[in-house]
Amino acid sequence: MDKAPETLVLWSDAHLLVVNKPAGLPSLPDGYDRQAPHLKSRLEPAFGPLWIVHRLDRDTSGVIVLARSASAHQSLNAQFASRETTKLYHTLVAGNPEWEEKDVRQPLRLDGDRRHRTVVDPRQGVDAHTHLRVLERYTPARPMKGARVAAKSGLPAAHSWALLEAAPTTGRTHQIRAHLSALGLPIIGDKLYGGPSLELSQLKADYRASLSEARPLLGRPGLHAWSLSFRHPASGETLAITAPYPQDLQIALRQLRRYALLT
Repeated sequence: MDKAPETLVLWSDAHLLVVNKPAGLPSLPDGYDRQAPHLKSRLEPAFGPLWIVHRLDRDTSGVIVLARSASAHQSLNAQFASRETTKLYHTLVAGNPEWEEKDVRQPLRLDGDRRHRTVVDPRQGVDAHTHLRVLERYTPARPMKGARVAAKSGLPAAHSWALLEAAPTTGRTHQIRAHLSALGLPIIGDKLYGGPSLELSQLKADYRASLSEARPLLGRPGLHAWSLSFRHPASGETLAITAPYPQDLQIALRQLRRYALLT
């Protein structure tokens, strides 16, 4: 985490600390390297003891709440367990959905294959529900060099993209990633679930850089925890906190809107 902890704060009081987690920083200690940096260890020197309430994947950015007392931790844990919270994610996917909104109810099984992915499994999976909504659609004016660029990574090239809002009402590991992959709409940059890369050469007709110079616009899965709503553990007030997009996602969207936005 290059930024000072204070710059990540979205809300802070005696009971709560809500921050905009950077991509690449685990929420909790790594099981193999307990000394590796993680969100809690980076924040506690500045804010004192913190309790983890929920988590985001290492490469997912966005809003995450931590408790600053045992009583606040208990209250927030109960809200998450009873599904009283509302979580909204924004994600950039490969493909152009045939719908504007969709309810996905596909049972998921954790560690379901040799790559330890979460997979759809109607027989052994547990209930998982994600509501999806299209925010923006993108397609280049004409086919570009995406097929050659994507071939370097062994992933198929995408010729259309969409920015989606994903609202999970259950909290299964990799739920959004697994559901989108099963729909044939993998998240850009999510190699584990078949997501292709996004390069400027796929969008810009006069792009001249060689293949060796091509760089993905997103170097990680394009998934951002945009908003989190919950009850304040002390006052009972409903808080709805949003997290601005990180720079990498802003850049990717800027290029898509410039060269491929569908109106």
